[in-house]
Amino acid sequence: MIAEDSVLLRIGLVKVVQTAGFEVVAETDDAEGLLAAVEEHRPDIAVVDVRMPPGFTDEGVRAALLIRRQWPDTAVLLLSQYVEERYAADLLTSHTEGIGYLLKQRVADVEEFIDALRRVAGGGTALDPQVVAQLLVRRHSDPLDRLTSRERDVLELMAGGRSNAGIAGALVISESAVAKHINSIFGKLDLPVAEADHRRVLAVLRFLGVG
Repeated sequence: MIAEDSVLLRIGLVKVVQTAGFEVVAETDDAEGLLAAVEEHRPDIAVVDVRMPPGFTDEGVRAALLIRRQWPDTAVLLLSQYVEERYAADLLTSHTEGIGYLLKQRVADVEEFIDALRRVAGGGTALDPQVVAQLLVRRHSDPLDRLTSRERDVLELMAGGRSNAGIAGALVISESAVAKHINSIFGKLDLPVAEADHRRVLAVLRFLGVG
């Protein structure tokens, strides 16, 4: 499902995702059409513009929050022209799975965009590096200051939705080293093992200052 008011970008998105093997069940240019289409088709993922008619403010974000509440099996990947950290923070505070937030410029890197799309559709997260950087500005002094520079690198990649293997590849270290860094991060952030909590998600939220 694709919701984007720019006709040219919407056509481009449809072509890109279809080429990657996705089926586009519907496309629309406003939030009302998005919600109606999601209710009818129940897509695996909706690619949604943050600002859409009629007000061009936060229609896409509000629709995304409603989709995640009413149809939790539908993941949402938001696209924005600019970094708007309040919207990203709102989404991450309410939901920790099947959520993505990318700047529209990332669509130009087709491989990166499709990778993010697949990750979010699979229940993961994908955050634009600039969004992560903006959210970090909101953070005050806290247990995160205990982390080493390498641990912070690991946690930042976790925030971007990378798996242990992905982190290992990006930092050119072994997966076992990544696992050790993550366990150390959990300890320094006072995140004990608990069946009801997902420590990886909690660590990322703590890192972004929205948990």
